[in-house]
This record gives sequence, structure tokens and C-alpha cells, in this order.
Amino acid sequence: MSQTRPIAAIVLAAGKGTRMKSTRHKVLHEIAGRSMIEHLLASVEELAPERLVAVVGEAREQLHEALGERVRFAVQDPQLGTGHAVQQAAEALAGFDGDVLVLYGDVPFVRADTMRRMIDRLNEPDAPAAVVLGFEPDDALRYGRVIAQQGRILKMVEWKDASEEERACTLCNSGLLAARSQDLFALLDRVSNKNAQAEYYLPDIVNIAIADGQSCAVVTGESADEVAGINSRAELALAERQWQDLRREEAMAEGVTLRAPETVFFSYDTQLAADVVVEQNVVFGPGVSVASGATIRAFSHLEGASVGEGCEVGPYARLRPGAVLEKGSKVGNFVEIKKATMGEGAKANHLSYIGDATVGARANIGAGTITCNYDGYFKHRTVIGPGAFIGSNSALIAPVTIGADAIVGAGSAVSRDVADGELRMVRAEQLVKPGWADRFHDAMKRKKAETKK
Repeated sequence: MSQTRPIAAIVLAAGKGTRMKSTRHKVLHEIAGRSMIEHLLASVEELAPERLVAVVGEAREQLHEALGERVRFAVQDPQLGTGHAVQQAAEALAGFDGDVLVLYGDVPFVRADTMRRMIDRLNEPDAPAAVVLGFEPDDALRYGRVIAQQGRILKMVEWKDASEEERACTLCNSGLLAARSQDLFALLDRVSNKNAQAEYYLPDIVNIAIADGQSCAVVTGESADEVAGINSRAELALAERQWQDLRREEAMAEGVTLRAPETVFFSYDTQLAADVVVEQNVVFGPGVSVASGATIRAFSHLEGASVGEGCEVGPYARLRPGAVLEKGSKVGNFVEIKKATMGEGAKANHLSYIGDATVGARANIGAGTITCNYDGYFKHRTVIGPGAFIGSNSALIAPVTIGADAIVGAGSAVSRDVADGELRMVRAEQLVKPGWADRFHDAMKRKKAETKK
């Protein structure tokens, strides 16, 4: 079914998150390099919502800073349950006439397709007053139950208030819900807090609608993992592991070779082309793309980097934001690249730092070379021409340009530009004293012998 009515989303994020034991807001804790709430919003935004509302409580200034003007904010204070939380969004949705999704900031992996299924069900001919997202976990634990027949809800009940027969039901309530805006807030106004927790439960709107003679429907999610809430560090780690396992499977299905999949960690936006090879213990931070035929060797760390076709990285290499490796270039062990481009076929095989630099095609950077790019106040750029050869243990003091096919002798500290095809050596003149070392050793041996008498 194609969506024709406008959509709004309410994201509940007012919980204290005490089990995290953190000064950071719970929904800002990261999985695969992106916060929980950003994972959720990425899915929501696929539906092109007309309005996004975040209901916040404690530490709300952190969410204001993180989300900025992307969402409207509503404050829940005091916190009197999920129904009460949704009510706080009424002002932010004033004048909105469409379908509303109620989501949770600590339930980050709900897919856009699942949200569409909920909205589509809401707009089917029988026009249910509300659509609940249900799921069937391996162990129903203390989840609220959805008592339903053939997708039509008979009753919603919290575990604390459920009978033994109702607790035996395996269809559980994820907490996610869709309703038309005019129905949602009208039903919320009638919710009571006469329950075991003395709170206003959002699911009660379903029971109220059913009592009025309206129908309500349940849509079942594909897996319990999709609707898993994250409330502790242990649950955060479990979510990270589940996300990484899924992404590893996807990468291999797309033609990527992972030598030891369980040791490779991806970010939410990692892009690997077919025929990329990734060895063990590699970490991809945000903003990395790797082209076909490239090899990322063991124990390398990449973030904000673009790796071209047929490149080789590592082992033990670090690519920092702004690193660009063009076709066939190579960065070897203990090499760090930051805000620098390695031209086609260029090489820095070991023990070098290349920062704020442009390295031309086929240039060779010797071991121990550094670009001295920072003077304590400003960053400066180094330009190395195509075919240039930088000898080992050289310091290129930026701003400086090394010309095409130029050679910098090993051990040089270069602070002035080097012309194309030029040889530059910056070394002190070697002092030679024949026999000096032999005389020194003899004198020291005698002195040491005398001290033992």
C-alpha cells in the first residue's frame, strides 16, 4: 500500500537510564559508531516524516546538542509512564492531521519496512484505532502481553497485571504503536493510572478503543532482536555483537573476504566493494570506503578514509580522517596517514607519519619519514611530487614542496622547497678521526681496571 497521509514520529527518550551508570544520556551510547537514537532516526527518516518529536527528561541538554533542529522537543517532568510521555508531545503535534508512530530511543534497530507495515495496517479498510508491533521472543519473560486472534487484538495487559493464563501467551508487546493523530490524543486523555505501578500506560489506549467497539490490530516483527531495548552496558555490548555479526555476514555475502570474521569490526557506514580482503583484527571507524581488490592487512585501524582499487593497507597501519589512497598505493606497517592523499602507486612501506600532505603518483616514502605539519598553532601542508624518493629518517618541515622525481637523502631535515629532479641532502659534515676509537677503548679499560684495585 502506498502511503498518502502525512506521518509524524514521537520518540520517547525521557528515561533516566540509571542502569547504564553514565553521565551520558542512555540513547546517546553508540553501537557501531552511531548513537542508538541516530540508528532509529535513520530508519524513521526513510519514511520522510512531516514531524519528528523527541520526548525528553533528564540530561535533555545532551539531546538538544546532539539532535539540534532535526526534531522538536517535548519535556516529560515528572515521569509518569509511557502514556503520560506521549501526551507531552501533543503541543509539538498541534495542527498535525496524519498518522503517528510512537517509538523508543533505546530500541534502535526497528527497520523502516516494519514501520511501513504498521502504517499500512493502520490504513487498511477496517481502519483500526491503533496498530501495535508485537514480537515472539524465545523467552517471554516479563514483557507485556498482546492477547489477539487472527491479528485483531482482544486485550493488552502489562505483565504485572496479567493473570497466569494471560502470561502464558507468547505474543509480546514491543511498546511501539501507530495511530491516527486525532485518535491517539483523545484516547490518551482517558487513560487511568489505576494499576500496579500507578502509571499511565500507553497500551491502555488499545483497551479503551476496544471497549468503545473499535478494532485494534497487531503486526508481528520479524525477530525479537529488532525490538530489543537497551538499558545496560551488558545489553549494549550484546547489541553491538549482534549488529557486527549481521554486518559480517552481509559483507561476505557481497563478495568481501574476511579472514577471521569475528575479529573484524565495522562502523554503521562502512562501505566495502566486492573482492576486498580484510585480515584479522581490523577496525573500521565511521566514514570508510574501500574499493575492489584492496587488501586491509591485520591489526589496522581506519576512520574517515577512502581506499582505492588495488591498494594495500597494513599490517598495523592507521588511516585517520581525510586519508585518501588512490589506485594501487600502499601504506605499510606502523604508517599513519591523516588528511593526506597518496597518489596512484605511491608507497609508504613502514614507520612513517604523513599528515596534511599530497603525495604524488609513484612517489616512495622511506622508513621513519615524517611530515612536520604543526608549528604549535597552525597546520601546514607538504606536497611531494610524482616519482619523488624520500630517503629514510627524513623530516619534511611544512610548508614545503618536493618536486617531481626529486630525491631527498636519508636523514635530511628539509625546510625549503626542492626543485624537480633535484637531490637534497641536509646533513652535518662527517668528522673522521682515524684510530680515535681504539685509543678511547684502551684508556677506558685502564681506568676501569684501576678502580678495581
